[in-house]
Amino acid sequence: MAKFTEEMVRDYADKLLIGLTDEETKMVLDEFEVIDKNIDLINDIPNIEKIEPMTHCLDRCIDHLREDEIEESPSIDDILSNCDDSLTDQVKVPKVVE
Repeated sequence: MAKFTEEMVRDYADKLLIGLTDEETKMVLDEFEVIDKNIDLINDIPNIEKIEPMTHCLDRCIDHLREDEIEESPSIDDILSNCDDSLTDQVKVPKVVE
């Protein structure tokens, strides 16, 4: 028995306000079938329920975080001296959207 039906796909598409053609609906159902087969393969692994879920894709990943160090910020004048154009205390950039 199929876990996902055409009616379910059309119902979800309507709820998401996306219109699917018959071809798109078939494509979604085919994708769900592939996903279901892969999930079934995972579920068939012996003792899968005893495996602890991963928290990171690399088992030996250790984050090395540095301590926060308080530093004095540069002055606004120094920062603005590096830009081509400024307006009051802000960097002025060309308009890119009309």
